[in-house]
Amino acid sequence: MKPIKSTRIQSIDLLRGLVMVIMALDHVRDYTHHGYFYGDPTNMDTTTPILFFTRWITHFCAPVFVFLAGTSAFLYGNKRKNKKQLSKFLLTRGLWLIFIELTVVNFAWMFDIGLEVLNFQVIWAIGISMVFLSFLVYLPKRLILILGIVLVAGHNLFDNITAQGSDPLSVLWYFLHQSNFIPINDGQGVLLILYPFVPWLGLMLLGYCFGTFYDKNFDVQSRKKWLLILGFGAIAIFIGLRTFNIYGDIAPWSPQKNGTYSLLSFLNTTKYPPSLLYIVMTLGPSLLFLYVTEKIQNKLSTALVVIGRVPFFFYILHIYLVHLIGLVLLAAQGENWRELIYTNSRFNSAYLATKGMDLWVTYAVWAMVIVLLYPLCKWYQRYKALNPQKWWLSYL
Repeated sequence: MKPIKSTRIQSIDLLRGLVMVIMALDHVRDYTHHGYFYGDPTNMDTTTPILFFTRWITHFCAPVFVFLAGTSAFLYGNKRKNKKQLSKFLLTRGLWLIFIELTVVNFAWMFDIGLEVLNFQVIWAIGISMVFLSFLVYLPKRLILILGIVLVAGHNLFDNITAQGSDPLSVLWYFLHQSNFIPINDGQGVLLILYPFVPWLGLMLLGYCFGTFYDKNFDVQSRKKWLLILGFGAIAIFIGLRTFNIYGDIAPWSPQKNGTYSLLSFLNTTKYPPSLLYIVMTLGPSLLFLYVTEKIQNKLSTALVVIGRVPFFFYILHIYLVHLIGLVLLAAQGENWRELIYTNSRFNSAYLATKGMDLWVTYAVWAMVIVLLYPLCKWYQRYKALNPQKWWLSYL
């Protein structure tokens, strides 16, 4: 089979593919490991170093995914030289992603046909951010950059403003800044707003501006220089602010029982919503990864690039597959597999909080999921490349 030529930027697809694979590890843990969704691998009183880092490494996924979604938006528009086309695409794809989040993706997480539990997670955050970006693309890039910096760096100023209840203003605040849940249908259902969108919008705006470095007319050496400056700069900001608990995260770190756990506390930044420190902690190394992999090419990178070119396809399939495997493994433990069909009452019962399997099982299932999905991703990536005229493929 002849390889397909592509104008896509390999290092970006490589990074995206890597974080997609890492992301799958966290979701396999959700459906297999002790405690399922209810356990907290970052709880300093109960975690172990390997469990903590199993969770921590997956922190890179959502920020990189959202950031590179902004970069892809820039590159998409750059090819067309038409802001109106770009704006229309971002608006329609953003609305489409929100719809998919609340239907196809939500069913994959819950397997409840009644959709009693509605999750607003990363696909929602990307979708609503694209909707806003569809209007903001008409602004000068300098203003977009400033707005992105303000949203990412400034949203933690509002951490102490908290809402309660389900009145309209409180609900609006949950969607903007404060992760929370809202009972609906007289308590029969619930909205889980895990991804308030303001900081994620800021991150997408920064990713959009970052796309300038990958303009075909931008000097490669200058790009690599900027990758080093921005990568190390983000890490320096993280270390400086985190060391003295100055600003940027609602949960300060503190000395623990030994040096290892003190390091874990130092790295344990807030994801819901993503704090400034969470973002710079994950984005800095990711930019350095782009620097290192500018020209890299081997069998592993080639495989990751395949997944990185069909991230949404991989995302949808892996949730369904992981959830199905979770059902089988729960039944194999002698438990009622229906407990992994998350209706609101089952979710609230927390029956699975005391169930689950060892961490090595999680890693074994993770490897199996990647092996099973790779051929499908490779087929779909080739199908997309051979059918560029099919407009609907850009939405999948």
